[in-house]
Amino acid sequence: MNKTDETIVLIPARMASTRLPGKPLAEIDGKPMIIHVADRARESGMGRVVIAVDDDAVYAAVEKAGYEVVMTGRQHQSGSDRIFEALKKVDPEKSAKTVINVQGDLPTLDPATIQASLRPLENPDVDIATLAVEITDDYEKTAPQVVKVVGAPIGAYRLRALYFTRATAPWGEGPLYHHIGLYTYRRSALERFVSLPRSFLEEREKLEQLRALEHGMRIDVEIVKTVPLGVDTPEDLEKARRILEGKGGAS
Repeated sequence: MNKTDETIVLIPARMASTRLPGKPLAEIDGKPMIIHVADRARESGMGRVVIAVDDDAVYAAVEKAGYEVVMTGRQHQSGSDRIFEALKKVDPEKSAKTVINVQGDLPTLDPATIQASLRPLENPDVDIATLAVEITDDYEKTAPQVVKVVGAPIGAYRLRALYFTRATAPWGEGPLYHHIGLYTYRRSALERFVSLPRSFLEEREKLEQLRALEHGMRIDVEIVKTVPLGVDTPEDLEKARRILEGKGGAS
């Protein structure tokens, strides 16, 4: 069994979006946004791609496009809970040892970024891997919607995460890093993570990854070059359309 046989890419797709209703089915260059995300995941070559949905219309659209799809409940408070339910349904024999959680609103995501998320797990001490980009825009340094990762450098392109925050941190001279919410879990780490109670700092910052840190789990961060466009508003959707239309859907 090779590495891609042991890796599964799970893409959670929720219909309930207050700022952009029906987001997974938003049309870009002739197909739903969620299918663009699935295309990027397939192009990464990282393994089996499964979309976890909570709506019959999204299920039908994914099935029509030829991707594997699984229905999950609507009660989940986080994408991690949704992908864990999906994982148990589509891989009950536990063949997948590594789980990549790609958000369903990243249609312009570079497939190489997905590949990069796996690198920190080369260290057996790492439970969860994620990504970050150095902040170059002064506005982003203080914007609370831009989550920053505070970490100890352990290589030219790697941090060991110590904290995640919406505040401007760390203080002093030096780079700040914009966290990208794409996670790669060891299966055992995902199982542990979803079993843990919501934590104090998670509740305060509204960042679920703090639950892992508060319970002693290790998160390492691969530093990449660009932040993928997350589609949360009609304006974001128009940006994604401008990027993808006329390019055959490729990022």
